[in-house]
Amino acid sequence: MPAVYLRKVRSFVRRPGRLTSAQRRALDELSARYGLGAEGSGRVDLAASFGRDAPRVLDIGFGDGEAIVSCAANYPDLDFLGVEVHEPGIGHLLLLLERTGLTNVRVVARDAADVVPQMLADDSFAAVNLFFPDPWPKKRHHKRRLVQAAFVAEIARVLQPGGLFHIATDWADYADHTRAVLERDPSFVPVDGAVLCHNPLAFRPPTKFERRGRRLGHEVVDLYYRKLSLLDRSRAAR
Repeated sequence: MPAVYLRKVRSFVRRPGRLTSAQRRALDELSARYGLGAEGSGRVDLAASFGRDAPRVLDIGFGDGEAIVSCAANYPDLDFLGVEVHEPGIGHLLLLLERTGLTNVRVVARDAADVVPQMLADDSFAAVNLFFPDPWPKKRHHKRRLVQAAFVAEIARVLQPGGLFHIATDWADYADHTRAVLERDPSFVPVDGAVLCHNPLAFRPPTKFERRGRRLGHEVVDLYYRKLSLLDRSRAAR
């Protein structure tokens, strides 16, 4: 019987964009400095990669990298791991890191759906950011949305107890979808954004996707969830 190969469901679509010569140079020359983890390399030692053991933020789908650089520049005591698949955005981020001299950012050029379960250890992040993921607005494509029960369970695994999961979207249906998925996960409870206004882990600078959404008349929604400790989950279950 011939082998059957299942096609992986992708949570992203590769956006068109020309890779500039500067971005290509950055990918060729700077990936060794800022890049992290080749495919199949297994769980990474984040403390060794950053050269210290500081609170860490996982940024999934950083786009052109300007937001993650703003976060890293404003909060040098935090370390940021950015995950992205689009080469022009990765190249742009690498150029920004070279220009600014920031040392608290590392980059993984792979699909987050693979990176989180395969490369990241339990309880290794103080916060996870998912800003403006591909919304997949058509109903038949909803299975491609990154926020699904299995992926959220992996986010809970890599977050430390009390860690923050921050999702931003300009699609109302995606916000409703996110709320529905997170409500079914016992690891998380929603948090009012007003109580996080001075928390560095909740800082989100504007992105080009946000500006584009606002120009189109979309309302931007920020959703915050806190990972419960095992003790808190036990108390909530009583």
